[in-house]
Amino acid sequence: MRAAIRTGALAAVGLLAAAAVVAAGPAVGAPSVGPAGTSEFRGVNWADPRDNYADDEVVPSGLSTEDGYRTTYAKASDVVLEFRREVRANTVRLPINPSSVGTQWWDSYQGAIDAATRHGFKVILSYWEGDDAKDGRVDDAAAFDAMWDTVVAEYGGDPMVYFEPMNEPFGYSLDAWVDLTAGWLDDHDDVPRGRVIISGTGYNDDVTGVGAAEELEGTLLSLHFYGFWANHTTEEEWKANLLPRLGEYGWRTVVSEAGSPMTTGLNYGNHEGDVSTSYLGALTEVARDQGFGIVYWPGLRTGDAYTLTEVVGDGDLEVTNASGLAQIQWGWRLLKDEVLNDLPPAPPGAPLVSVHHSSGADDICVDVPGFSTAAGTAIGLWYCNGGGNQSFDWTADRQLTVYGDMCVAPGGALAVGSALVIADCSGAPEQQWELNDDATINSVADPTLCLASPADSWGLTLALCDAGATTQQWTRSV
Repeated sequence: MRAAIRTGALAAVGLLAAAAVVAAGPAVGAPSVGPAGTSEFRGVNWADPRDNYADDEVVPSGLSTEDGYRTTYAKASDVVLEFRREVRANTVRLPINPSSVGTQWWDSYQGAIDAATRHGFKVILSYWEGDDAKDGRVDDAAAFDAMWDTVVAEYGGDPMVYFEPMNEPFGYSLDAWVDLTAGWLDDHDDVPRGRVIISGTGYNDDVTGVGAAEELEGTLLSLHFYGFWANHTTEEEWKANLLPRLGEYGWRTVVSEAGSPMTTGLNYGNHEGDVSTSYLGALTEVARDQGFGIVYWPGLRTGDAYTLTEVVGDGDLEVTNASGLAQIQWGWRLLKDEVLNDLPPAPPGAPLVSVHHSSGADDICVDVPGFSTAAGTAIGLWYCNGGGNQSFDWTADRQLTVYGDMCVAPGGALAVGSALVIADCSGAPEQQWELNDDATINSVADPTLCLASPADSWGLTLALCDAGATTQQWTRSV
């Protein structure tokens, strides 16, 4: 059985140390051009039901401006975990605008961003202009600059967050667009260029101009490509349409929007004779050939015939077209029948425990930050998500294991104040723990030392056992 360790002793979220980052896995095969490729981006857009062109806050489907940070975090956790389980995505693209940043909604909306990154997702933040203009230009330069200053100040140091200065800049000439984005890079020169995604010209429909611009060297590029742009009914026609838009820059490109009807019953296993199915067949074949990532539009948007999932219950999404998803996964270089999860699975076995504190809260769990599997990673506390990085077992050998083969151990000397980490299981006494009737967990090697969650920290340490300390109280979670 899967289990979690929970705590209700919440310190301020700002006390949380930066989470360890999941290293991107190597691409399967090699792109046809360029040195790397972007196939590690297997993503979906999560969009506002009204579309992301909004004069007020952009609010992805299922979220609400009435909710605070923690409720938004919980709702977003449900969605992104469903994106992983149902779709096998590891990236989510979210909209922002000045009404959504540095505002009351921003305080809550960050819960969605944080939930995604904490669940191991890459997050692409992209600016949408307002609905009252839709001229392909920044609506208000001062508000645009202030928005991005706030976003970068918050997430510039998070390697899981990527920045797309503007969605579909069709109101700019190539030169004007290069000038604007080069200025953005200068203003935010502390952000690695590899985490900045520059939209192609027009409706993000051609990356050759921005790809050739020396001012934008080192950035990723964004392309949009849709089946409603033409009436082709063969893969070869669609390839001939797509390839000139990429030129020699496919290896730098993330297709950050691509979509076709998913709720109408199309069979995407047939790639010829239909506009939509031949389009998706061509896109995914070129993606495999050139090694670029696809971020499907939309993964979730209420009322959109292109939506890849729909809400069927509280926190439950269902895929709208299995053949369409299989085709997208093929473009992502996933095998159709492969059971793939980027994260180690949660092991079966006896449930461990949940942390319980005097506050009465029970939605904070012991967590391996960033789903890291690296020995020596310090474990800590975070909002419960049901993931394999929060599923600990107490074995017959009295080990606390995660991922099935990593054990909880002191990171240094077996002493008060030592941080707890994950390590390769060795059977050593220092990796053995006793779960006691008084709700404490003590070290077998030194029974005077107990697992503790200091009130002023998100980390876990060893402390002198004190059954009366709420920071050492742990209750079983089934």
